[in-house]
Amino acid sequence: MARLNDLALTALAPVIWGSSYIVITQVLPQGRPIGLSMLRALPAGLLLILLLRSAPPRRWWGRLLVLGGLNFTVFWSLLFLAAERLPGGVAATAGAVQPLMVLALAGLWLGSRLTARAIIAACGGLMGVALLVLTAEAELDAAGLVAALGGALAMACGTVLTRRWALPVPPLTLAAWQLTAGGLLLLPLALWLEPGLPVLDAAGWAGIAWLGLIGAAATYALWFRGLERLGPAHATLLGFLSPVSATLLGWSLLDETLTAPQLAGMFLILGAIALSRPTAPAPPATLAAPVTR
Repeated sequence: MARLNDLALTALAPVIWGSSYIVITQVLPQGRPIGLSMLRALPAGLLLILLLRSAPPRRWWGRLLVLGGLNFTVFWSLLFLAAERLPGGVAATAGAVQPLMVLALAGLWLGSRLTARAIIAACGGLMGVALLVLTAEAELDAAGLVAALGGALAMACGTVLTRRWALPVPPLTLAAWQLTAGGLLLLPLALWLEPGLPVLDAAGWAGIAWLGLIGAAATYALWFRGLERLGPAHATLLGFLSPVSATLLGWSLLDETLTAPQLAGMFLILGAIALSRPTAPAPPATLAAPVTR
């Protein structure tokens, strides 16, 4: 029962992340990927730190900057860019290679065994995403495709390193610290690379609040908890639920169609997740040498 609870709570994060594409494309202004990412990360991270009254020790600053940079600075900036330049289906399919990246990195950095079952599940999920979101009219944009693949790689690296370094704090605290670190890195980039911070109306601020407080602070706490309890190789396959959620939200809120291939893709994704479900607790994380001051 505990294992099912861990799976359900971890799966809730990508289900909520499925709303990101709708918010980014329907509510927020275009052309400010770095500024919007900063507004999503930094206020949520600082608010959590104030509420939790927990600041990271200096010896962890270096690792938190790396993790926050990968999981939020790089990943979110490229996610916004890919969402602007690619159709949602192409962006989602390119991002769906992330579980394969995590499997490879977990083998290199954590010593995890790469099994045929895990590879089949990751490939099956990728095929399911392609059926779910790709259309014959989908157009490729080179910069958008590179952004989507680069974002997937950044998140894969951040996912595996979060487990490898295993900072001994509650998941919500870890989310707060990483969000703040990522937001602080995004702030000078937004001021330097973009023509001013984005101007938001009431709907835009509501969208940022949703993406920051629910779609980041709450969901990444659940995600980091899942990485600790399930391990990166198993947890990352739950990310396939994000395009399923996005498709169902588009069908229910935006009157998008739901076709037979899409339904087949959903069942293929659910089958891949079921195939990858862990039957035993994840092994303890491998701790690297402590960071010096």
